[in-house]
Amino acid sequence: MARIHSRSPARLQQSRTLLTSASAHTPYTTMTGTGHPNTSATLDEHEVARFAAMADEWWDPHGKFRPLHDINPVRLTFIRDSLCAHFDRDAAAPRALEGLTIADIGCGGGLLCEPMARLGATVTGLDPARESIEAARIHALAQGLEINYRADRAETLEKEGALFDAVFALEVVEHVPDVPKFANVAASLVRPGGLMLLSTINRTLKSYALAIVGAEYVMRWLPIGTHRWDRFVTPNELASACKGAGLDETSRKGMVFNPLAGSWSLSRDTDVNYLMAAARPG
Repeated sequence: MARIHSRSPARLQQSRTLLTSASAHTPYTTMTGTGHPNTSATLDEHEVARFAAMADEWWDPHGKFRPLHDINPVRLTFIRDSLCAHFDRDAAAPRALEGLTIADIGCGGGLLCEPMARLGATVTGLDPARESIEAARIHALAQGLEINYRADRAETLEKEGALFDAVFALEVVEHVPDVPKFANVAASLVRPGGLMLLSTINRTLKSYALAIVGAEYVMRWLPIGTHRWDRFVTPNELASACKGAGLDETSRKGMVFNPLAGSWSLSRDTDVNYLMAAARPG
């Protein structure tokens, strides 16, 4: 893993300038639309196009989606344990999610859909980028997995009246223009007694330093421009958006990186990356 001090002084100065500029000029409470001509409340076409252009790298653990591959074991632990606790399942069982229906909004190449299918769930993967869905379908076929992948938006499922035991929106919230409106659409797919699972990035100066300056400009883990700090969402804002959509938060956990071990783990520290579970009464 590259060391931060291995970058040139000019690169580090550029990073410091970016951080200073953001803290001075970025509105700290922005959660509304961006005003882009191709932007709706729950979908930013610019974001969709950017991820579509990288679709052929979804399953490359050393490619542009390496950070998602790195955090996936931690995300899967939280997801499995949350679902098993909520639906009274044995988390140690090979098919612990047998019979559950899951919708993964913004599924990308299927990094979460495939493990859920292996655990027995009936999975629908939804993504507006056709290129990502095609990559997901090809990979699932090669693995012998049956997953219902759709190049579509959550609003389509909402109009169809579809309901699921669990709905995922992981590493998605920070890419939508209006979080409360997105939460309303996503929550509409959760059946009474069901669960929604989300993960995103907190909006703190620490997250700007690590998730943008560090990850994009210094370590180069992510392409520059992957994230916008003004779209990061605090845990309280996310919990409030879920509450407004009729869901009650049941748990939250942080995800932290240990640079010495080179690994991620669950933590009480939600300053940067975090996960949340929210249930619909019933």
